[in-house]
Amino acid sequence: MEILGKSILAVDPGRDKCGVAALSTDGTVLYQRVVDTASLPNIIGNLKRDYEADILVIGNGTTSGEAQARIKNECPELHLEEVDEYYTTQLARGEYWKVKPPKGWRRLIPTSMQVPPEPVDDFVAVILARRFLEEHK
Repeated sequence: MEILGKSILAVDPGRDKCGVAALSTDGTVLYQRVVDTASLPNIIGNLKRDYEADILVIGNGTTSGEAQARIKNECPELHLEEVDEYYTTQLARGEYWKVKPPKGWRRLIPTSMQVPPEPVDDFVAVILARRFLEEHK
């Protein structure tokens, strides 16, 4: 598959919240955020326009089918690609700690033994997008 747009979008779908990311075709993160599931189609529509994306990568988890249907309804011209979500949450926790390292006494505890204080769904979306880009070099 050839990526025609300037960027790709990625979604880690969830029941209450979703991770959303926009990446350039070289893997640079342009946007990443955790959003309410109810606002997902509208946000994807805005990101598609703002970042000139033609592909949306979506995790293949439990709520993927429902999220895909809602996105297709809002953006029928967007090409959707499913990506395996295996091990992405664990990888996302590691990425979270690289960007936001523990402070104070928490620095003494290995990050592998800590749980991030906020959702990492946006980091999962970035990982999904990079997996897709790796597969389609």
